[in-house]
Amino acid sequence: MNSRAPGKTTTVNPSLTRDDWLDAAFKAVVDGGFDNVRVLTIANTLGVTRGSFYWHFSEQSDLVAGLLQRWRDRQAAVDRSFRHQVAPDPPGELLRLLDVALAHVGPDLEHMRFELALRGLGRRDPVVAQALLEVDQMRMGLFVEKFERLTGDAQSAADLATLFYLAVVGSHQALSRPSNPSWLKDHLKRVIHEYLVRRQVPTAF
Repeated sequence: MNSRAPGKTTTVNPSLTRDDWLDAAFKAVVDGGFDNVRVLTIANTLGVTRGSFYWHFSEQSDLVAGLLQRWRDRQAAVDRSFRHQVAPDPPGELLRLLDVALAHVGPDLEHMRFELALRGLGRRDPVVAQALLEVDQMRMGLFVEKFERLTGDAQSAADLATLFYLAVVGSHQALSRPSNPSWLKDHLKRVIHEYLVRRQVPTAF
């Protein structure tokens, strides 16, 4: 089975994997938000007909659900990794956590743009909103755990974790402009770590 689009030939290609479609849909979101996730457009980008899509997904909403699940799975994997990393250096742990939180901003904006688009979708899609809430709670739980190891005080840990998350989210917004100066990311990281981590270090550390 094949069909011809203007200027190109497309074919059904069952050898394309589900992840191939999810990768292409991810790129579509990065380029234009979730309204840009159109089966025919993505099929043309991949050089296949829509028939290839139906080897892996039942409809467009199934593709979006797959993107959401993959994002949730990856966030959960990061969370598990950090919960298993219990180092004798709580300030260093928090710095590594900050490095990961800001890893996809600056020159590589794709993952940040995807999450910002996902949060936009969450304002009108209750399933996405619930997934975002669960991931936010998971992240906050991790931050609280790490700050409690640093401070030894549950209330201080909860307060500092809240400020830490707000600082990370604010940094994502500040770094979303492609014309930012090259030093901005390191500056924000230094300020967050200085005031929310280093200055909270007990003398024992």
